[in-house]
Amino acid sequence: MKSIVIHDAKDLRIEDRAEDAPGPGQVQIRLARGGICGSDLHYYNHGGFGTVRLKEPMILGHEVSGHVSALGDGVTGLREGQLVAVSPSRPCGQCQFCNNAMFNHCLNMRFYGSAMPFPHIQGAFREVLVAEAWQCAPADGLSAGEAAMAEPLGVTLHAARQAGPLLGKSVLVTGCGPIGILCILAARRAGADLVVATDLSDFPLEMARKAGADLTVAATEGSLSDFEADKGKFDVLFECSGAAAALSAAVPAMRPGATIVQLGLGGDMTLPVQAMTAKELVLKGSFRFHGEFFTGVSLMRKGLIDVRPYITRTFPLDDAIPAFQAAGDRSRAIKTQISFADA
Repeated sequence: MKSIVIHDAKDLRIEDRAEDAPGPGQVQIRLARGGICGSDLHYYNHGGFGTVRLKEPMILGHEVSGHVSALGDGVTGLREGQLVAVSPSRPCGQCQFCNNAMFNHCLNMRFYGSAMPFPHIQGAFREVLVAEAWQCAPADGLSAGEAAMAEPLGVTLHAARQAGPLLGKSVLVTGCGPIGILCILAARRAGADLVVATDLSDFPLEMARKAGADLTVAATEGSLSDFEADKGKFDVLFECSGAAAALSAAVPAMRPGATIVQLGLGGDMTLPVQAMTAKELVLKGSFRFHGEFFTGVSLMRKGLIDVRPYITRTFPLDDAIPAFQAAGDRSRAIKTQISFADA
């Protein structure tokens, strides 16, 4: 089977790997779609991110959907030919964090396409994938592209949970890539009254307006000054850029006691701690997800969240390198996907 394998920065190859058969409790899936994530781009462009570096070839990818092609012994609730979204989150279920239902902090996490541990956890960008049945969310009624959006949607639903109740709140989103756009959708679904989005580029801001932002603002020095009067306007910040400048610019626009949810991972950031302290701001990290993955699939199947407009480009598997190049072009792409089969 063909697999998309990263060897080093800018060294992406399509290689042939052996197919696996499903064991008890597992399913074999013929991949249909895979979304290129920011972490995939970091591996492609830089060979890693922060202290995480590639030490061996690794199959990329963790935003995937496909059709069940074989069922292992004991599997119920799924059928051959069924479209499923596959959660890449595979906690051990036995460590102290799993025992406290903090599955995204599992000490032995096996998250597809991750160079954090060594040996690396191989990813899901392969024509045939074997997964545990409990990883699979039935995606009947969705397209394969929609189903492959369940992973980034789960990330933003977890962030919304970190933020707390959003009904009637004023929300600022900084960075309108895929995660920022989906944060807008999640905040709207949770009842946010005002949503303002910032970005450096015109195309992401256009997509933010399509996603339901009340106002979009080009991220320049002083661009949020209109929201700074009376100690600030916003109750919640979803910081999705990973840029220290974006967070620092947002702090004067936050109300006292507001919550900052940090999603963007751009390396270490210098924070305006004194200004945050004076406003008694709450800073929360948001890392991955677990059960929110299945909630996201359910919301999409019910028509309560529509991700289709933000799947902006799709490439065939053999064009994986052009796909990765296009995914990094923020002037034209929000979510770039790879088609592993006609679906």
